[in-house]
Amino acid sequence: MTLPQRREIETDRRLLLLVGLIVVVAGTIVVTSLPAALSSAKPATVNDAAKLVMITLVIALGTLVKARVRIRSTTQSISWNDTAIIVGAAIAPTSVVVLCTAVGIALASIRLTPMKLAFGIGKNVIVAWGAGTALAMTTWTWPSAGTASLIVPLALAYMVAALLDDLLAIPVIALASGTKVVKQFRSNLDLRLGGFAVRFIVAACTLLVLRIDPRLLLAVPPLVLSLHLAYSARIRGRTEQQAWQRLARTTDALNVVDLDKVLTTAVTQAAELFSADEVEIELREGARTVRGGTGGITFDAATGTPTEVDGTVVPAPLEGHDRSVDVGMLRLRFRGPVQLSERERYTLRTFASALCTAVRNAQAYAELARVADEHAYAAAHDALTGLANRRHLLDQGTEQLSTRHADGVTALVLIDLNHFKEVNDTLGHAAGDQVLVQVADRLRNAAQGSDLVARLGGDEFAVLLRGLPAPAIAAHRAETLLAALHEPFGLDGMRISVEASGGISVAPASGGMAELLRRADVAMYQAKRAGQRISTYAPTRDTADLGRLTLGGELPRAVADHEFIVNFQPIVDLGTGEVTSAEALARWHHPTHGLIDPLRFLEAVERSGLLPAFAEAILDQALIAATNWRDAGFDIPVAVNVSPRSLLDARFPGSVLARLRTHDLPPDRLVLELTETLTLSQLDVVDRVLSRLRDEGVRLALDDFGTGYSSLSLLSRIPVHELKIDRSFVTTMESSAEAAAVIRSTVDLGRSLNLDVVAEGVESEPQRRALWELGCVAGQGHLFARPMPAGTLLATLQRGSGGRPGALAPPLHDTGAVIRLTQSRRPGGRSRPDQLPHLPA
Repeated sequence: MTLPQRREIETDRRLLLLVGLIVVVAGTIVVTSLPAALSSAKPATVNDAAKLVMITLVIALGTLVKARVRIRSTTQSISWNDTAIIVGAAIAPTSVVVLCTAVGIALASIRLTPMKLAFGIGKNVIVAWGAGTALAMTTWTWPSAGTASLIVPLALAYMVAALLDDLLAIPVIALASGTKVVKQFRSNLDLRLGGFAVRFIVAACTLLVLRIDPRLLLAVPPLVLSLHLAYSARIRGRTEQQAWQRLARTTDALNVVDLDKVLTTAVTQAAELFSADEVEIELREGARTVRGGTGGITFDAATGTPTEVDGTVVPAPLEGHDRSVDVGMLRLRFRGPVQLSERERYTLRTFASALCTAVRNAQAYAELARVADEHAYAAAHDALTGLANRRHLLDQGTEQLSTRHADGVTALVLIDLNHFKEVNDTLGHAAGDQVLVQVADRLRNAAQGSDLVARLGGDEFAVLLRGLPAPAIAAHRAETLLAALHEPFGLDGMRISVEASGGISVAPASGGMAELLRRADVAMYQAKRAGQRISTYAPTRDTADLGRLTLGGELPRAVADHEFIVNFQPIVDLGTGEVTSAEALARWHHPTHGLIDPLRFLEAVERSGLLPAFAEAILDQALIAATNWRDAGFDIPVAVNVSPRSLLDARFPGSVLARLRTHDLPPDRLVLELTETLTLSQLDVVDRVLSRLRDEGVRLALDDFGTGYSSLSLLSRIPVHELKIDRSFVTTMESSAEAAAVIRSTVDLGRSLNLDVVAEGVESEPQRRALWELGCVAGQGHLFARPMPAGTLLATLQRGSGGRPGALAPPLHDTGAVIRLTQSRRPGGRSRPDQLPHLPA
């Protein structure tokens, strides 16, 4: 059972109890008055009998002559029966008047419902008893009372009758109409008081006429009729005036821009304006239906749910004055039969038109507000991921920093995806967008409720950490964010791993959000250079980063002016000390800053779109150097580092081979060094590029072997010729058993796969000898030579070491000697020597 149904049942129960109480009191009065009435009502003459009949008929006639006022589906009547009762009480005993009232009301109201009939009889019986009792308590005598002594008792009796009538009728009307008793009592109080005065005057005049000459009563009916018509017209006029005033107030109240408020106001005001049991508004847009009454909204949902108010329905379309716009339908519902007057129908049309305008205005305002909200949201959020954008991050961060003293520590984590351009270039921007969306979702899920996750553009994200209890917590939270990106991403059936670097900065004492963002950016690039996943901003390392920020804009000029040069570090046979190849290392010869390490500019080159031109310039210089060395009698290969993004260009192999032909170098004189990148290993285009280069004779080397994510899986996919042991293992091999084990395993793996193994970072003779004894045949490092220009390296080769051109170190053994190389270890850690002859180079 719904709430309106429960309210209706509760109202009916209270109404029944109230009417029942009135009927019980009236019944008691009738029963107690019956004996006296029967004894005194025995007519002694025909005139006495006529008087009883006249009182009954006058009361019945006074009940029939009434002014009607509709309240919801119930019509309330303002009658003249109180005048008739007063006249009867003045000329007959109270007990007789009570019986005459009961009979007269019953005769006049016989067509009403049982409850209305019972209420009408009960109320008027109590009024008759009260008026008669009031007269009996005075010095009233009829017909000998003088004019002066007639007015005062009669006024007292009429006052009692009027008071009882209001006390009995108003609570019932208020309960039936759902209004408050006080409000109902105040409603039309002036008209009721005026009506009481008029009816009292008529009653007093009627009694005076009866005392003077009963024949003058013939003039009373026309007088009563005139007064009744005038009073009824006054009531109608007042009712219409109040209705128009309420309509004006209602239309003013509809002048709001919130649609919910418009509908609530319309429902409640229409229920009061038209005295309806329920008001329903059905809107075309959104298929929305709202129902309710004077108490408020009782239903607000989709159109189609039936109403629970059964009875008369008065519809009114919500259309403009010219009927060109139809926004819905307004329906008034009444529980009983109701016929609206012409004035009410016109008022309803006027109200519906005003409501139509209000609904259209509210809908238009809502649409404007929605568009404004969308624009505001779009201005503050990234369209692809839905995260906050740079502007929103700066605004929120600035606001946060202004109150950070009260909210704890504020920090910023800047996250950049490594090699993300590979996904875009290979699989297309749509696939790249999918990856960005997944990254955004993971960061959003890993962040806490107080954090603000933003996408700054491209593959760069930021997370504003607010209200941290201590600065050290920022690093822990950053680790959680980066860990969320560790698992591979699903992309059209593939598993793509995305590496990321993060920089952390804690809110500075000055500089605001711009400085906080700059420091996080500096920290992020510190992490990239150090090969770490996350780095916290360190002021002592900020100088280089400030330089990097300014160098990015100078890259186009540097490429055009050939400011990028190549130095070469020789790779040496560890046993003989002879140079076997050389690695080309790019440097930026800046006109102001001098030589700049590639760690400071290579990332910017890759991002700038200048990578192809840069790579061609470096490759050309390396091949020219190799040609010059060959012409001088030193036919050694040259190794060039290749950016992973170059391998995504299907034209790259053709470009490399064309330059080899241009410089008349065999393909096997070029070694392309690759870095371990799990993402690259899963892309078919990389396999095709590398396979073509290998098939044409270009040698491939896997740089920094052992430091990547999956070295063995890379070897199964990338057809390399050479492994280069990362310098970190060589540096610690003498103090770390684990580093030595990695080197030994790499050498064994190379021998098993028929791959050359080169150790990087050889800086001492003990390292050289230890590597050679482990089976590593080649190495490079400061022990032999630092990177140098091609001409300098040629001069060094010509000069040689110990009178041996092409050698940079003395041999570890005499030519033709037999040496022992430790190939493996037995259980227990003892070495098993194998005798191997050294073949001279």
